Amino acid sequence: MNARKVKKLLISQPKPNGEKSPYYDLAEKHHLEVHFYPFIKVERVSLKEFRQQRINILDFTAVIFTARTAVDKFFSICEEMKIAIPETMKYFCVSETVALYLQKYIVYRKRKIFFSQTGKIDGLNNAFTKHAKEKFLFPVPEEHNDEVCNFLNDKKISFTKSVMYRTVSNEFEEGEKLDYDMIIFFSPLGIQSLLSNFPDFKQGTMAIGCFGNSTAKMVEEVGLRLDCMAPQPDYPSMGAALDAFLKENHKHHS
Repeated sequence: MNARKVKKLLISQPKPNGEKSPYYDLAEKHHLEVHFYPFIKVERVSLKEFRQQRINILDFTAVIFTARTAVDKFFSICEEMKIAIPETMKYFCVSETVALYLQKYIVYRKRKIFFSQTGKIDGLNNAFTKHAKEKFLFPVPEEHNDEVCNFLNDKKISFTKSVMYRTVSNEFEEGEKLDYDMIIFFSPLGIQSLLSNFPDFKQGTMAIGCFGNSTAKMVEEVGLRLDCMAPQPDYPSMGAALDAFLKENHKHHS
């Protein structure tokens, strides 16, 4: 069954800040109505949950950050607990983007900040070797893989993991309808959220697009039809894949 003509599109992400987004360009080019609504959101653990971990942040001399979200949640906990982070605290970041994001909370040039040039934890190898005596705190989401922990264990680094945030389903209004010709998903959790919010969801001629292999796998696992996917050799970005799909879709219905 072919997808119906796509006129109304839902991007399951927060609305972009400002006027620039490839989705706005596509909307203009293909005469679409584009809506943004995330199916999932990240929430911080409560102070009660954090306290149950029996972690005293000021016992640590360094923090490892693998995402900007981790930075936000860490400083949010500190603020709510009225913990003043000493200037001597060292920060080890998985990328320059994450390191620069620290400027939101600290005076960047006065601090000891290290970041990986590769976007992977092993790019911090030399920094960890030089500072092997530090006591590291590692804020993580509830669902995380052990790549970083394995690396730290191999290097015999003393670190403590702390769960500071989790991804949860975003709630939809009671009785809300999914009145769209196409929805784009960006994570397996987004698909799960769709089915938990709309247990009677029937795809019919609605098109489903997704980004990433794990998301694509989830679409198929729950028995939905995948109409558009990125990245692919010809379409590295969601925008490019969507553009090609819409061209084909509109040609088919013209």
